[in-house]
Amino acid sequence: MWTKSYSVVTKEITKEQIWKLTTDIDNWKNWDGGVEYSKLQGEFKVGQHFILKPKGGPKVKIQLMEIIPNKRFTDMTSFPLAKMYGDHLYEETPEGLKITVTMSVKGLLSSLWVKLVAKNIIDHMPEDVANQIEHAKKISL
Repeated sequence: MWTKSYSVVTKEITKEQIWKLTTDIDNWKNWDGGVEYSKLQGEFKVGQHFILKPKGGPKVKIQLMEIIPNKRFTDMTSFPLAKMYGDHLYEETPEGLKITVTMSVKGLLSSLWVKLVAKNIIDHMPEDVANQIEHAKKISL
């Protein structure tokens, strides 16, 4: 299994602001430059799916696997002979809100899907999380 994480601590936003931003899947294109479109199929709850079309890539169907409101959600993408998991964790610390995104790929063809998809996601994570923070600052609760 391949796993990589990216974390940042910020005092600029609350966990409620980042939760509202990141769970609004239909609007990911507004803050993620790599997303052409994304569409939640139903409600944001375990077992539901969303469609994500990355710029320059084919659309994929992603399933919501775990949801702890204002704290964590995990999604899973099935590829031929591999699965990719995205874990999004929001923790309050004395230093501020810690945002951690962990990408994991497992399965017989995991090394192929790491090269084709997951490495690119992790490589862009600092920019993507910075964009999330900037957009979340505009959310009033």
